[in-house]
Amino acid sequence: MVKTTDILLEAGTNELEIVEFYIEEEPKVEGEAPYKAYYGVNVAKVLEIIRMPEVTEMPEVSHEAVLGAFNLRSRIIPLIDLCRWLKKKRVEHEPPKVIVTEFNGVTSAFMVSGVTRIHRISWEDVEAPNKYVSALSSDSITGVVKFNKRIVFILDLERIVAELNPEMRLKLDDNMTWDSTTKYRALIADDSPLIREMIRDMLRQAGFQVEKTNNGKECWDRLQAIKATAREEGEPITNYVQVIVSDIEMPMMDGHNLTKRIKEDPELRDIPVILFSSLITDKLRHKGESVGADDQISKPEITQLAMRAVSLIRGSED
Repeated sequence: MVKTTDILLEAGTNELEIVEFYIEEEPKVEGEAPYKAYYGVNVAKVLEIIRMPEVTEMPEVSHEAVLGAFNLRSRIIPLIDLCRWLKKKRVEHEPPKVIVTEFNGVTSAFMVSGVTRIHRISWEDVEAPNKYVSALSSDSITGVVKFNKRIVFILDLERIVAELNPEMRLKLDDNMTWDSTTKYRALIADDSPLIREMIRDMLRQAGFQVEKTNNGKECWDRLQAIKATAREEGEPITNYVQVIVSDIEMPMMDGHNLTKRIKEDPELRDIPVILFSSLITDKLRHKGESVGADDQISKPEITQLAMRAVSLIRGSED
């Protein structure tokens, strides 16, 4: 059994650690050797790696990838066969391993063929997947890392869990009422097109003007352009952007590094930064605090986002 809870990076370095694992697939051509496909998941989401436990079938399971559930120290945890989810056939040359994860306040487990090692890499080395890779993986890949001997695909475990459990999906609360006189400007950074749209829709309902960027690097570059405009026009930068909402896990530059840069910049540091991520947990909250985040919200709590953004802006105006 491998425990990963002690493997923590200093926040703001734009680095992450990934657990690399593989799925051994049946060859596409009969007679050829099985194919090993390599994947990765952020260490921060991994509780431990265990041998295959005794699994109990779950009633009324709607997806074939859910094998059942098992008991781990008095916690009942659902087990998902990643190979089935990815619509592939696994070769059983050795007993499978199980990766136990926790994010968005939910504990889940994923069965794989084997686990190889932990890599420490820069977010600059993580490329966004192209449309072909996304299509082959049921849109379950968030990043691609190229090593000397192989390519590792970073899996979007949040999407998989949300697809299997609709209650875990982000939902906009149509019953919320907003102050229609609110006219604030928000800059958001998230590598998920779906979540970018949901954040935009929520903030627009609350009267915000919203500008979207695809990752921390794009957001940082946009802030530099806004700084230049503010200088040229002799206006305070808060006339152009009043709050920044950022994911943590993003290619090129993560949310912690983005926040650290903003808070170290004399012209930007007074703009409130909200980290909106599946990695906002009691164990990891200190990372956001260490880089100066003004607030941190776990991704399922999207209805809180606009209210807390308005509260931070009004507090900074006092």
